[in-house]
Amino acid sequence: MTHAPEDPDGPKASYAAAGVDVEAGERAVDRLKPLAASTSRPEVLGGIGGFAGLFALRSGKYREPVLAASTDGVGTKLAVAQAADKHDTVGRDLVAMVVDDLVVCGAEPLFLQDYLAIGKLVPEKVEKIVSGIAEGCRLAGCALLGGETAEHPGVMEPHHYDLSATGVGIVEADGMLGPDRVRPGDTVVAMASSGLHSNGFSLARQVLLEIGRMSLDGHVEEFGRTLGDELLEPTRIYARDCLAVAAETDVRTFAHVTGGGLCANLARVLPAGLTAELDRTTWTPAPVFKLIAARGRVTREEMERTFNMGVGMVVVLPPDDVDRAMAVLTAKHVPSWVLGEVRATTDADSVPGEAPARAGHAVMRGDHPRF
Repeated sequence: MTHAPEDPDGPKASYAAAGVDVEAGERAVDRLKPLAASTSRPEVLGGIGGFAGLFALRSGKYREPVLAASTDGVGTKLAVAQAADKHDTVGRDLVAMVVDDLVVCGAEPLFLQDYLAIGKLVPEKVEKIVSGIAEGCRLAGCALLGGETAEHPGVMEPHHYDLSATGVGIVEADGMLGPDRVRPGDTVVAMASSGLHSNGFSLARQVLLEIGRMSLDGHVEEFGRTLGDELLEPTRIYARDCLAVAAETDVRTFAHVTGGGLCANLARVLPAGLTAELDRTTWTPAPVFKLIAARGRVTREEMERTFNMGVGMVVVLPPDDVDRAMAVLTAKHVPSWVLGEVRATTDADSVPGEAPARAGHAVMRGDHPRF
């Protein structure tokens, strides 16, 4: 095999010529340092810029600590942000998807590390994205301990990016929440979502933007704002609200309503033999859900297994604690209501042809008013 002779006067290959701007990356890090610092907790040692983030668990503060970890992303909601050229809110979605999974077991979020892959690194754009992450961390009470920004020329379009993060929380071993605590007769209380949150956007985009041919910058009367603003409403971060409820009441468990919908996610935290019966008549889903259902002729079954339908988090607790829990949530400005109750599973709850579930079960009855 022969090789063509090298041309000493030909073009010289370099990382920059391949599409990676190292200097832009360094400028981006400088912009991100104050954002991370704004989320700091006393346990954080040093700042970003090292090879690892350091977080000291103070001895004596915990009796039998258990660490909880969660990893998630934002999904195709990012396509809406990129199309609208609005990048300062999706970071809050990222934090919410991670920390609100952590708090389900009763864990306090301690810190988060993010990963941003981007086609072309523009420091100002990266700063906007991470500003949303930092704001989310402040709302959740956790530290942004560091992360990674990777430029991927030739793999991603210049204006495209993807986000993910891993968070770590802590809970006392005897304070962990979960299915083993749930009892027949417990009450299910709903916490309102802020909209679609970060799930179901592949269907929402297909219905509204492709089938409905709606414009992101078009005003929608039902929303009182543009379609883009409605779709990019940040996911509500419940972590501190849930911890406040857990501190005041005998919480059995929480359930974070994400992909799969309300019933599927609630069933994950119920033990075998118990069913949560939920009442649709107790709330009216926000107009965005009605619009998607109508424009796409989406069935109720498909809507409920794709979207949160207006319920972003639920708490299961004894009936005697309901009023106190709702008072705490009201003080936190989180709309809440009694959604249903837990009871023993009956033959009527089983699906013909399916084996009995190893986990619990959740069903919805009735019809939403005005939906």
